[in-house]
Amino acid sequence: MLLLSVTDAGNSAAREGPFGIARLPCMSKTSSMGRGIQALLAVGERHARGFPGGSAAEVAADLDRDRSQVSRSLRTGGQEGFLARTAARTYVLDWSVFTDAQLLTERRLQADGATALDALAAGTNEACFLGVLRGDSTVTIGESVPAGSNLVGSWLGRPYPAYCSDAGQAVLWEAPEEEVRSVFSQVVFTRHGPNTPASVDEFLARREAARARGYSIVDEEAEPGLYSLAVPVRDFKGDVVAALQIVGIKDRLEPRREPCAAALMAQGSWLESRLGYRS
Repeated sequence: MLLLSVTDAGNSAAREGPFGIARLPCMSKTSSMGRGIQALLAVGERHARGFPGGSAAEVAADLDRDRSQVSRSLRTGGQEGFLARTAARTYVLDWSVFTDAQLLTERRLQADGATALDALAAGTNEACFLGVLRGDSTVTIGESVPAGSNLVGSWLGRPYPAYCSDAGQAVLWEAPEEEVRSVFSQVVFTRHGPNTPASVDEFLARREAARARGYSIVDEEAEPGLYSLAVPVRDFKGDVVAALQIVGIKDRLEPRREPCAAALMAQGSWLESRLGYRS
């Protein structure tokens, strides 16, 4: 559960009030920002417990605080766009804030993703890609291909079966097993290379090995002679939204796997930080 208090130096530790929401032992030492944040969290907590938001009186009771102070905090939350007031005079979360955050994440994924790709390609001299899941396929949304990589053509916008694509294991990194099975429920596991997984069970086993390793290895699964490494990229919610990949000729990339994987994980972590992810 998320507990948040903002206090002046020297104030004693926060203790839990009703609903498990943190409250402060000395109200006079709590900043107006802290009161506002706690009121906002209290409305969110009511949503999480199945209530349709709450009135000023209900939120004040949850926080064990003065109603007039809580009412001012809720009004301010509404003015700032974090809360909306209903016809029944209750306050609910304004989901447009979340929508704006999602749009910002998508823009940053493109802009900062391009920066990460260029840095990774320059450091490894290999083709680097950013992929996302679309149905049961992965689609490339960004790429940086140095001349020395010996790869030709562009993969931008092109789908490839997720069960054997360079990004597949990484974009499904944290998906529950039942979700993975659902994604591939209508898929025929066609052979694209000598090591293409033959079933969802084989895909899941390879994903488990990748998670233990910290990055995926797709070794001649997508096509003969092709070798790739990938890591998941998470957003501010902790959701995997993309995969960052290094793709190359097996004879060239496999002997350099460890240093390339280290560079890949470093750029992946940087990109996640740009998207607001905190581990």
